[in-house]
Amino acid sequence: MKKINLAIVGVTGAVGQEFLKLIEERNFPFENLKMLASSRSAGKKINFMGKDYTVEETTENSFEGVDIALFAGGKASKIFAPAAVKAGAVCIDNSSTFRMDKDVPLVVPEVNPQAIKRHHGIIANPNCSTIIMVMALKPLYDISKIKRIVVSTYQAVSGAGREGMEELKNQLEALANGKEVEAKVLPVASLNKHYQIASNLLPQIDIFMDNLYTKEEMKMIDETRKIMEDGDMKITATTVRVPVYRSHAESVNVEFYDEVSVESARAALEKFPGVIVRDNPAEMIYPQPLETSGKDDVEVGRIRKDFSVEHGLNFWVCGDQIRKGAALNALQIAEYLITNGK
Repeated sequence: MKKINLAIVGVTGAVGQEFLKLIEERNFPFENLKMLASSRSAGKKINFMGKDYTVEETTENSFEGVDIALFAGGKASKIFAPAAVKAGAVCIDNSSTFRMDKDVPLVVPEVNPQAIKRHHGIIANPNCSTIIMVMALKPLYDISKIKRIVVSTYQAVSGAGREGMEELKNQLEALANGKEVEAKVLPVASLNKHYQIASNLLPQIDIFMDNLYTKEEMKMIDETRKIMEDGDMKITATTVRVPVYRSHAESVNVEFYDEVSVESARAALEKFPGVIVRDNPAEMIYPQPLETSGKDDVEVGRIRKDFSVEHGLNFWVCGDQIRKGAALNALQIAEYLITNGK
């Protein structure tokens, strides 16, 4: 791969820090690296791969000479991505800002790499729970078109960023020491009401929409259709925050137009890049958030027939929300750009 000039926007956050880990692990080919963040983090020193970097405040002038800009998410994307494109950079954006824009590809490289070529300067990273699900759906969809999906997610607090992870840690410590538990972040930091997540489950991720689904649930529905390029696919979702630090889990029920056997599903999943089948009920082997945390691959198990419909399967899928659900997926898109020309 040729070396490029790289910028990371939001480098001090959870996803930004994961970008740095993965760049080093994967020997990502960069010549120069700009570490960008908000004014609160500007001036902070970060030692990376033996070199000291100073975090700069992100401005519209931050992207001169940058080939690829990785946006970790948040409001910065809407404000600065257009300026980065104007300066000649390709933006790979982890926020929801551009995902449903018809002119912006929404990409999981193992699933729809062909969409990358259609970019006009911005490529969107899907929602973490969507990425994890479509990694398991794609090899099955290639056997038979999917008629309907029912998904329930069990999402780690890492999905709420570093603040969500800190809140769970603090609440568990408070409970262990008999102290009062404080809730300031979950389910949604910007709302006035917050609930304890330690020893609890919260059936709300993001705000409620007019149709009584949450924004997270609608992201999964709309994004899956766009990625799979199938607007007729029927999807319903319930997303739940659970007291797990990292790695989301999802229970997925799929109804196909044609018969898909457990054996053919397992064989297709085993061959698919980025997926590991961990499925041996006799030995109590199945994917778990604890075991998939910090790992690149998505794991699938509990593959079984759904006897309530004509052509149905159930499966359970786990994946690290910060890695494949965010930073790794974006970095894979960048690697594709470098290898195939942007």
